[in-house]
Parts: sequence; C-alpha cells; structure tokens
Amino acid sequence: MKTKFLILFCATSIITSCTTPTDSKEEHFVEDLLRKMTLAEKIGQMNQLNFDQPLDSVKAQIRRGEISSMLNIDPTIINEIQKTAVEESRLGIPLIIGRDIIHGYKTVFPIPLGQAASFNPEIVETGAHIAATEAREQGITWTFAPMLDISRDARWGRIAESLGEDPYLAGELGSAMVRGFQGDNLSDNNAIAACVKHFVGYGAAEGGRDYNSTNIPERLLRNVYLIPFQKSIEAGAATLMTSFNDNDGIPASGNDFLLRKVLRDEWNFDGFVVSDWCSMSEMIAHGYAADRKDVARISANAGVDMEMVSQTYIDYIEGLVAENKVSMQVIDDAVRNILRIKYRLGLFDNPYIDTTKATTIYSDKHLQAARRAAVESAILLKNNGILPLKPEQTIAIIGPMAHAPHDQLGTWSFDGEKNRTVTPLRALQTDEYKHIKYRYEAGLDYSRDSDIKNFSKVKATVKQSDVALVFVGEEAILSGEAHSLSNINLIGAQSELLKAVKSTGKPVVMVVIAGRPLTIERDLPYADAVLYNFHPGTMGGLAIMDLLYGKENPSGKLPVTFVREVGQIPMYYNHNNTGRPAQDWITLIKDIPLEAPQTSLGNTSFYLDSGKDPLFVFGYGLSYSTFEYSDFRLSSHEAGINDTITATATIKNTSNTDGTEIVQLYVRDLVGSIARPIKELKGFQRISIKAGESKTVTFKLPVSELAFYGKDLLKKVEAGEFDIWIAPNSKEGIKESFVITE
Repeated sequence: MKTKFLILFCATSIITSCTTPTDSKEEHFVEDLLRKMTLAEKIGQMNQLNFDQPLDSVKAQIRRGEISSMLNIDPTIINEIQKTAVEESRLGIPLIIGRDIIHGYKTVFPIPLGQAASFNPEIVETGAHIAATEAREQGITWTFAPMLDISRDARWGRIAESLGEDPYLAGELGSAMVRGFQGDNLSDNNAIAACVKHFVGYGAAEGGRDYNSTNIPERLLRNVYLIPFQKSIEAGAATLMTSFNDNDGIPASGNDFLLRKVLRDEWNFDGFVVSDWCSMSEMIAHGYAADRKDVARISANAGVDMEMVSQTYIDYIEGLVAENKVSMQVIDDAVRNILRIKYRLGLFDNPYIDTTKATTIYSDKHLQAARRAAVESAILLKNNGILPLKPEQTIAIIGPMAHAPHDQLGTWSFDGEKNRTVTPLRALQTDEYKHIKYRYEAGLDYSRDSDIKNFSKVKATVKQSDVALVFVGEEAILSGEAHSLSNINLIGAQSELLKAVKSTGKPVVMVVIAGRPLTIERDLPYADAVLYNFHPGTMGGLAIMDLLYGKENPSGKLPVTFVREVGQIPMYYNHNNTGRPAQDWITLIKDIPLEAPQTSLGNTSFYLDSGKDPLFVFGYGLSYSTFEYSDFRLSSHEAGINDTITATATIKNTSNTDGTEIVQLYVRDLVGSIARPIKELKGFQRISIKAGESKTVTFKLPVSELAFYGKDLLKKVEAGEFDIWIAPNSKEGIKESFVITE
C-alpha cells in the first residue's frame, strides 16, 4: 500500500517515478526508456491506429515511432508488424495489439448480459480466461472488456454488453472477468490486458439512445455508477476506456474530475486510459472543443493517455507543448502509464507469436465450458408443467431462431464462426439427441420477417407433433452498439407465429434468443413455458436442449428487470421509495368511473395503464425444483460500524428434482441523510440441493459494506435501522431487521 507521503511525492515529482520495492525493476525500466525518448516518440506512444491503411504505410509509421498500438490486425501478419516495431524502430518498443473480444474469441460464450444471469463469477472468469488463451496465442494482447455500464434501459442496444442493472452484481462479475482475462501475471501466454469501460455513465443515455447525454449527479455517480469500476480497478484492471457521452455537459474524454481526481488520486490507478473510438474528436460535435487542436489539449490535460484512431495527439501535441498548453509532465506521465502495461504484458521480452505451439481454439475443454456457461445463463420464466420434455415426444421445431448460427453468437462476435455454432436444430442432429423425433418448419426466415405465407405449413407440422418449440427473439444486429430500439416487442411476425402455433391446441414452449430484455407480456398467454436465453454463443443449441429435456435444471436469474411495456422504462428494483409509494391496491384505467373526482385514484406513484410492477423482477428465475426459505437468523440485531453481521437461513428443496438455487441477500437502510433505495443486493450464492434435502446458507455482511455517499458527499456508514432479506429474487424472501450503532 502506498503511503500518503509517497502518493503526494509522486504527484509532484517530474523527474523520478512513483516506485515501491516490489515494482522498482519495472519502474527503473520505464524511466530508463522514457529518458531515451524524443518528444515525437513519446507522442507516438500515445497514438493508436486501426489497421485500415496499406501495410507499407503502417510499417513506415511504426519505424518512425509514431504508433503505440494497432487495432483489428489480421493475426497472420502480427509477427511481421511486431518485428517492424521491435527490430526496425529506433527504440524497439513493441506494439500492444487490441481487439474486441467481448465474450469469447473463437469459442463464443453467452453475451455478458447472459453470463450475468448465471450469478456465477467462476463461469465469467472461466469464459474470459478461455477468450484470453485463444486470443493471446494469435498475438492479441488487449481486449476492450468488461463493460461495466449500469444498464437500466432495455431500449439501449448496448445493454447486451452489460452485466445488468445492479452495481454489486456488476462489480463482482466485472472483477471476475478482469481476473479471467489477466490471470495471475499479464506476461503469461494465456493472459491479455483487460479494459474496463465506459468511464462513466454511458448506460444512462437519455431515452436509451446510444451516445446520448447523461445527467448523473456526483452523489448518484458514486453510489451506483462508479461502484463496479472501482471494484474492477481494485481487481487489477490494466486499462480503462472513456465513454462517448457527456455527463452534466462534460464529455468523458475531457473530464479531469473523473480521470484525475477519482481514478488517479482516489483509486491510485497506475494503468493507462484510452479514449473510445474517436470519442476525443467528437468533443467538437459536443460543442466542448473548438477544433482538433483544442481536442488534443483538453484530453491530454484531462488524463487520456492513449488516443484511439482520431490522431489529434500526433497532429497537435508537439505544438501544444511548445506553446506551454500541455506540459511535459502530462506527456511523460501518459507515456509511463502505457510503457508500464507493455512491460507487465511481457512484450519487451516476448513480443512474437509462437507459431509452433498447438492451438487451443475450439478445444473440447473450451467448448464444454461454453456449453456450461450457456446452461447457467438461461432463465426459465414460465412453466405450466410442460417442461422438461419427454424423449418419446415428437417435437415441432418452429421459428426463425431455431437455426440462426450467426445471430446466436450475439453482438461483438467479430471472430466467432457460424459454421461452428451449434444451433438448437443442429443439436438435434448430434449423437446426443439423434434419438429425438422432430419436424422442422421455420415459418419465418429471420426475426424481422413479416411474411406469413408459410404459417399453414407451420400449423400442419405442429399438428403432427406432440409439443411445439417456438424459437423467437432478435438477430445479433438488432442489439449492441448503435442499435437502440423504441419498440422492444418481438419484431416482425413472430408474435403472430406464436399465436398460430398455439391455435393448434398443442402445448407450446417459447424459447427466446435475444440480446436484450424484450417486452413479451403480450406473448405469454400463447406459451405454456418460456425459456429465455440472452444470445448464448457457440454451444447455445446443445445447452438449450439440455435444459428442455431435463439433463440440466434451469438456474439462471434475471440480471435486469423485465418491463411490461417500454412506457415503464426506466424501471429497476433498487429505486428510491418516493413520498407516495404505490400501494398493493391501485386503480387502473379500466376501473376509473366516468367523471371521477381528481383525488379518487389513490395519488401514488404508478401507471394507470400498467400498474406499479414490472413483468419479471430483478433476480427472478424458475427451476424444475421448488425451494422453501425458512429459519432466518442473524448473529446480532445490533452492531457497530466495525462489526460483521452473519445471516443464515435454511433452504429446502421441496421437489423430487435435484436443483441449484441462487440465494440473494438484500438490505434496506430505512433512514439516511439522503433517500435510500428500497433494496440493495449485498450478496448471492449458488447452492446445489438434492431433492427433499435442506441446506443452511450463510452470508457474512461487514457493516462497512453499508457505507454510502450521503448528504455531505463523504462515504461512511450511517447509524440507524436496517431491514435484511434472504431471498430468491428482489421481491420475495424472508426478512429480519437490525440496528447499526455509532
């Protein structure tokens, strides 16, 4: 731990570096190299380019020391590019090779929102480790994940990349993803640098419109949006990316409060900060910078170490230094941060790909891990007894997502290969499921298809079957960056397809494969069971069949609230109560008498047309097992701020099926110096319980975890009364209370 004196010394020193005994070799190396560099070479280390120019032109720039990092290079030429940097430039500084490996490189795991539904840090860490292993063997040393934007608006396409709406869950899983990517040592041949993004508030874009403005006050920023970032920095994240949005009028790539005060001074981050793609130069469009030269001045002084693509640093920093508008200390600190990560990646000792090494890509170990992740990421939302299916039943395979190998991979799957995707239809053709009798009639060619000409064939196919499996959802292109929607119903004629299938009188299982929480309330009456899958990746089809046939028992829980309709957005479980919270009794629009007095409706906070509740709450998910919660006990009903409260409960599997329950711990601070959320997640555990058996679950809650930024903007625990729940989701559970004393 750096002492206060050391931090202050490092902040004011220009010549010497911030060192501790454990990193003196690293810092000596960085300082020695920095002293040898010209200003032009230093600026070059602050420049990242996309590989979209002729190879000879790129090599020439590398020889001149003008490029620090490259994006999106064909792996077959990475060694050639790296050789130019190491052997043909004056100082031989290797490049860091970046690529978007968001939820898998070749072996694609469920999208991050899906992985979040597992509530399993081990699954998330394993997936990131496998992605890092496959990518590093091809020369990729840096990825732009995890995305830690708290996401409370399903219209926003990038909710697919998020870890959900809760800061605690996102922090736990984001930290696991960092550990998976980076391993124990960044220089290992199965580790790559993580980049936590987008710093910060991007998920709160107005109207769910990508790149839009946010207006998050500092108190809310610190109590919600910054939490997962801080946890991931504490987990050792090597790099951080600024976001596209402005918050309260200040674009993130020019926000010195975030990048210097919070990130460097408060969190002691010693990695480097990279802008998002052209996010620096976009400050001109924001109206925050006059021109590209102004962009370079603002971002450098704010603390952006490396510029992605837009090249204002290369064009203008040297002149800004000459004009004393950017100091050499700013430049040197940025370059130190970049060189430090290159050193930790081992690039100076081992810059090249070992082409003799056997590949791990698509190894059976990797594929089985992806299958496991897809199983644990699926959420059973409804089941009227039709699931699990019986092997002797003849099934009808219907719908555009039954065989959509490209779209099943989800957004940000640049390197996934659709010919390796096991779709539900392909799963039925494997040795494991070849005994199942099925008939296939898609009905619609793709999710947006509105042509109902094949519906008669669909009905005929269903009538010849015992059960219909209707695979609906959305193509990968409909979620992700720049793919916001104002309508998040099932698109095209998919709802009509579901109705047509249900009209046959046969049992219907709706299997959703999508990149966001869709508004499916209108579709629920036409399905006897619903299995929801956030784009499940390479092995998703086998995972789905494992779940439908009971080889696996569903255990996923929702990491986001499912609204009834978009008019309810934003709706999230950890909201404040308001002065007039909605009651269980409410008057809906259909119940209002004609000429009713203005005050006859209860005057509480709800919608006249959709009530007060979402369709499905955060943390919700069914199983083929049923669980009973009882015997809630606290170690003490009174504790001091330095104490730890132990909470225990008994969870009984009351069914005849072995199952796994995700047990959740929620807390409510009843009175604070500011209004506090009605519930906050403070823990979760996956508990496997055999049929008819019981297990005791134990949570240890340090009272320090109840600290928040109050009226005075200081983080501390406030004494008072608290409610605590051990629960299957954010709405139900068993409750106790305790008091925190000063």
